[in-house]
Amino acid sequence: MHKRLNRTQRNYMIMGLCAILLIMAVGYAAFQSQLKITGTSNIRSNFLVRITDIQSNVQSGSASNAIEPSYTDTTATFKTNLVSPGDSMKYDITVANEGNIDAVLNSIKVNNSNNEAITFETSGIEEGDELKASETDILTVIVTYNPSITSQPENTTATITVTLDYGQSGGSGNLPSGNDQTIGGQEVEIVSSGTGLYEDSYENGRLIYRGQNPNNYIEFNGELWRIIAKETDGTYKIIRNDVLANRPFDEYNHRLTENNTYCDNPYLGCGVYAAVEGEFSSPSGSRKGTVTEDSTVKIYLNEDYYVNNINETAKEQIILHSFNIGAVEILDQSGTENDSIAKNIAGEKMYQWTGNVGLVNASDILRASTDPRCTSATVSYSVPSACSSNYLLNKGIYYWTINAFSCESVYSSYYVLVADTNRSSAQVTSFAASESDYAPRPVVFLKSDITLTGVGSESEPFTIV
Repeated sequence: MHKRLNRTQRNYMIMGLCAILLIMAVGYAAFQSQLKITGTSNIRSNFLVRITDIQSNVQSGSASNAIEPSYTDTTATFKTNLVSPGDSMKYDITVANEGNIDAVLNSIKVNNSNNEAITFETSGIEEGDELKASETDILTVIVTYNPSITSQPENTTATITVTLDYGQSGGSGNLPSGNDQTIGGQEVEIVSSGTGLYEDSYENGRLIYRGQNPNNYIEFNGELWRIIAKETDGTYKIIRNDVLANRPFDEYNHRLTENNTYCDNPYLGCGVYAAVEGEFSSPSGSRKGTVTEDSTVKIYLNEDYYVNNINETAKEQIILHSFNIGAVEILDQSGTENDSIAKNIAGEKMYQWTGNVGLVNASDILRASTDPRCTSATVSYSVPSACSSNYLLNKGIYYWTINAFSCESVYSSYYVLVADTNRSSAQVTSFAASESDYAPRPVVFLKSDITLTGVGSESEPFTIV
């Protein structure tokens, strides 16, 4: 016979209740503010602040570890089981300065999911604390099942993220430079010449990488990708470092003129990435018509590649985003009627498609060049190598852009702009959509709240925490 428990005798069990992720960003900010080093790459500068231990013990009740606490140089992670109100677990995370340069904690940020059933308390390390060479400090986190809870809570999970940002102790070098911006929480210097991170001249608040080989490598989906831009909404536009296998932009006779009046030669494919409402038009209005079906490359990237080749962790880091799929028109004119990157961008923005995986914009390729001659798609199309000094045109490959091609003298709808890097020149040119000798190079947008470690080089790429 089972004995009934009264309200005060009941235990309310929450399994796998809480998880913490401690993120430590460390920067070497000496007299030259452009030197920004994160994580274990600090060894070369002899500035090495890292996590060296995590210990747990039960404070009260039946609390236990759901998994054994673990740590790396820059992260510490634990998950806790709490059984009854009042249960509590304590975690001590050791941060050590193993270099010979004194460090200071510039900032500590604590964010939690604010579940009333769980309380978090942090202590031990505070903003402004110095961590001298060869010394250690301890951050303590206590997680408690709120003793005032009297019924099983609906929400049985909570998370806390603690971010520690260390810099060199002493002098103004600890302060962020007024010319720095953050990429995934990392301070990156804005430059005005050479290779690096720039403020976009065409869209206020947008940051872009330019030059032959900037430090914009990022590890994503177990592969190397490149960061094209930090968008005005805070998301990150990235492109796969390598292309996929060659395939047409649009297979021949996929979109017939009965359903897609914009397409004038279905055998050669159609140059529009995705279906649009109403009519699709070139920027000058020289050609208009309906596009009611998606390209075959769009279908492949979102229904095959995304489903089968993007891992589950990477899918959680991607955000659905709009892609500008309008046409770019070549304007072989002079004076005020001449072509410009601004006009190219305006053409691209005439139509949007929202989804998971797209392709690069022609204007992204143009803006990535530091060659002053690279002033428009027309220039790139007609002057080989005018848009060189460009990491998007240095791979020795051909790959599709997401933009249809339009020209004053050529009104056909089957052309697509292509990045041509397979010759001594480096340019944006055009080919028929059904051409099978060119490749898709996937582009996705990452969520704005990602946190990165690493320095962005090919050997030490940014890594998503």
